[in-house]
Amino acid sequence: MRTKLAVLIAGFALVGAAMPVLAHHAIGAEYDESKVVKLTGTVSKVEWTNPHARVYFDVTQADGSKVTWNVELAARSALVRQGWTANSAKIGDMITVEGNQARSGVSGVHARSVVKADGKKLFEGDNVQ
Repeated sequence: MRTKLAVLIAGFALVGAAMPVLAHHAIGAEYDESKVVKLTGTVSKVEWTNPHARVYFDVTQADGSKVTWNVELAARSALVRQGWTANSAKIGDMITVEGNQARSGVSGVHARSVVKADGKKLFEGDNVQ
């Protein structure tokens, strides 16, 4: 009986310890859902990492200056399941990104869609082509 109780307590302890790993931030905490931006630029960097893959792209402003935007995508594992690969967006590719702008004011966006210059949709919400 004591062994069963000890195993049960140990099991609950393991589950409890794993809960922070399962926690995830809400998109609304970092990105403003009322500020939707649509930007076109050239891919300058791709981070194929967890917990979220990221694409950086340079957007030319009206005055000719360039601003590098950080695009947060879904988790790498989710992107893979839906067809995205590390080579879906390559450095030098022209892309258009639509998404929610970062609340902090930095040049960051949580992607709703990523479309290449040829019209191929790389990412659209939870649907990757």
